[in-house]
Amino acid sequence: MTQPSTLVQGVTHILKPYQAEIERHLNDAIPLIGPPSQVRDACAYSLLNGGKRFRPALVLMIAKALGNPGWKASYSALAIEFFHTASLIADDLPCMDNDDLRRDKPTTHRQFSESTALLATYALIAAGYDFIRLNVEAIRNIAGSLADRIGIMASENASYNTGLYGATGGQYLDINPPDTSLKTIQEIIAKKTTAFFEIAFVFGWIFGGGALEQLEAVKKASHHFGNAFQIADDIEDVDQDRRSNKFVNLALATSVEEAKKAVVHELQACKELLKQLKFKSDELNALGALLIKP
Repeated sequence: MTQPSTLVQGVTHILKPYQAEIERHLNDAIPLIGPPSQVRDACAYSLLNGGKRFRPALVLMIAKALGNPGWKASYSALAIEFFHTASLIADDLPCMDNDDLRRDKPTTHRQFSESTALLATYALIAAGYDFIRLNVEAIRNIAGSLADRIGIMASENASYNTGLYGATGGQYLDINPPDTSLKTIQEIIAKKTTAFFEIAFVFGWIFGGGALEQLEAVKKASHHFGNAFQIADDIEDVDQDRRSNKFVNLALATSVEEAKKAVVHELQACKELLKQLKFKSDELNALGALLIKP
């Protein structure tokens, strides 16, 4: 079994207070996805197959830091986990990365079947949008008519960042890169990784009662944080990717030292934007500090 990296261990420690809450919500959510079936079993298997719960934890972390009593972001946190899990099932399929294991367990298509796994991705994406609706209803008493506007904004953001402008387009580019230039790698990072960070920041902000007129700055901050996270991950994987001839890695496209400088630059840009927003989260700052390599 592969030992977790120092980065993964540090991130998991910070996220630990949120993980039990997310796991509990996920177990409660399974019956809401649909009636009992092999497809629902595949959804449950994939959702409950471990993981750091990084993206839903970010949603809850940002909503908590806003400090607005009565606002609730837990349903939208589950929605992003549904979207992310659907992307992992798809990534593992024989027509994509053709992986047999995910988190040291059989991938969904190996545990069930390729057709069932594919249908599970559809079910999870549909459920994700329904949980956005549930979150809108959860804040209606406190947000009033603004709740509907928030729901539209959340749905628009999820549609953009899970489609060809985001994760879907990023996955296609990752398996069919025209080259391994810095420009192409940056586009893959922006679409495949940063897109999900934008959803997490946006969901935490709007369902946590953040000012809607500040949302563009929130999105920009999420991009910088997501870039920093992926570049730090590339630095950790640089030797393994070089041995495996996987060159879609920013640290390989430039150098490890340049990549380290890029992480610092991205985090500083994120901090400046959050300062302008008068937003402070010690937990988010701690996550950022873990990404900086000596």
